[in-house]
Amino acid sequence: MTGPLNGFKILDMSRVLAGPAATVLLADQGADVIKVEPLRGDVVRAMGGGGVTPGFVTANRGKRSIALDLKSPAGIDIVKRLAQDADVFVQNFRPGAIDGMGLGEPVIRGINPKIIYVSMSGFGDKGPYADQRVYDPVIQALSGLADLQATDEHDRPRMIRTVIPDKTTGITTAQAITAALLARERSGEGQHIRVAMLDVMIAYLWQEGLAGLTMVGEEDKVKRGQRSKDLIYQTSDGYITAGAVSDAEWRGMCKALDREAWLTDERFATPRARGMNVKIRLEMTAEVLRTNTSEYWLKRLRDNEVPSAPVLSRPEVIAQEQVQVNEILSEYDQPGLGRIRQPRPAARFEGTPVNTEQIAAALGEHGREILAECGYASAEIETLVQEGVLGEPAI
Repeated sequence: MTGPLNGFKILDMSRVLAGPAATVLLADQGADVIKVEPLRGDVVRAMGGGGVTPGFVTANRGKRSIALDLKSPAGIDIVKRLAQDADVFVQNFRPGAIDGMGLGEPVIRGINPKIIYVSMSGFGDKGPYADQRVYDPVIQALSGLADLQATDEHDRPRMIRTVIPDKTTGITTAQAITAALLARERSGEGQHIRVAMLDVMIAYLWQEGLAGLTMVGEEDKVKRGQRSKDLIYQTSDGYITAGAVSDAEWRGMCKALDREAWLTDERFATPRARGMNVKIRLEMTAEVLRTNTSEYWLKRLRDNEVPSAPVLSRPEVIAQEQVQVNEILSEYDQPGLGRIRQPRPAARFEGTPVNTEQIAAALGEHGREILAECGYASAEIETLVQEGVLGEPAI
């Protein structure tokens, strides 16, 4: 195995998406990620038919799987033994649940003082929502992300139709883990990392979506849907996006649209003025763009250095030349599914290249192998299987 995290062992007890989305990045970068699953498996395995599904592959490729009866003392003892030489322990149970299992941070820290212990949750350890179940839409609702999708203060809030909070929390957690590993390399000490989805999304949105809340005492000026219309324009035969922020880009936009008279319009004379009059500006732009084809307008916009692109369908995304020439996607065989495609890790490491054809494990596929590495004798492993503590892959 190659990759910048080669040699690090991650004990991953997380499930569904935010946790696995974090640890799959570490697996992509070479870490040995051991996915500890209950005997019935991560619930995502069941979404789409059970076993290995497309969604499961994307969040769990490159990991090894061990299936345990986590309600039995013997199963918990195995996790503790696995933790002895692990670098990182990741869990995303509701606050208090992991402690009830006997695998809380003090217990694992007592077994392995240098471990990085990661607790992921929806809301953290305290507050009125702390003990509630959480999925992505709940965080969208509470973070302001849904509110931001309203077209104006009279419009209803809307959800983003992809799980932004889950995936953003995964990326944030992966970065925090690597930072903690770097700190341990310098200090020799492990630590407890806590990541809450609501915390992540408020921080994520603050740079622009919640920036209006920066000035204390001016909160009442931030109204529902106080955002500009989106930058998707209909042409005579499709949809494109185009945007002009700087003065140079605005000049290019006016020239491309053959509306150079707009350059002397006081409503659009400066970036601030264009921002204050964004509604009428975008409406006027949309009216012009409806008069010709996407190809026609995109050529004019690009010739005038205006950031622009066609709005692609999802199948068109993977067919476009930009994706193909940069080899963003890999195709390979996944046992249980057949021929699949996956995106390569976005970060390219020159000296420690990553494996771009990572396989997702069957439930419990590596259980015997993992226990043998921990020093379990063959007879002990067989007993654990017979007693139903260690799950075996379905034949």
